[in-house]
Amino acid sequence: MAEGHSNQGANHAEASDHVVDERTAVELTYQPQSADILVGLRVRERIKRTGLLLRSVFLLLWVGQWLVSAVVRGGVDVVSTVLFLLVVLLVWGYPRLQAAQTQRLVGWQGDYRANVSPAGITCRTDHVTLIQKWSVFQGYRETADHFVLLSRDPNMLCLDVLPKRGVHEAGDLERLRAILDQYTPRV
Repeated sequence: MAEGHSNQGANHAEASDHVVDERTAVELTYQPQSADILVGLRVRERIKRTGLLLRSVFLLLWVGQWLVSAVVRGGVDVVSTVLFLLVVLLVWGYPRLQAAQTQRLVGWQGDYRANVSPAGITCRTDHVTLIQKWSVFQGYRETADHFVLLSRDPNMLCLDVLPKRGVHEAGDLERLRAILDQYTPRV
């Protein structure tokens, strides 16, 4: 029965997946900043909670070690105090260091032009084009100035940060939110 059936319909359906309705697509143009990346890392940390928990436990262990050391010696040891303050600084500053390092990796590429459409997110720079379908993302979270999209992998290693300052027209923000709501859940 399938002898006379052609695959033309299947190819046509596959080709139509790549057709983007320009009326619903939203274009963002922005230069990534370290603060944008920091927002994305904080959102991921709040959702994942593992990194926050590990850093908190690590900090509590160092506080305990410092207090025990002070009680056993009968006073505060300078070396122990300096190490304790260094650990506090590192635990507090780690996300900022990570954001600064990521900024160095992506900042040199110049302006980012992100097209958010029913087909997914296409991000272009002068050097790279990245196309991501909606199936890559487990969801998104909206902050005051950003939309943060989190990847589906268990560690959420990949995240996309779309700064709201990148939209061109007033209605683009609502259309962007509608597209995100339609194709990926809020988390």
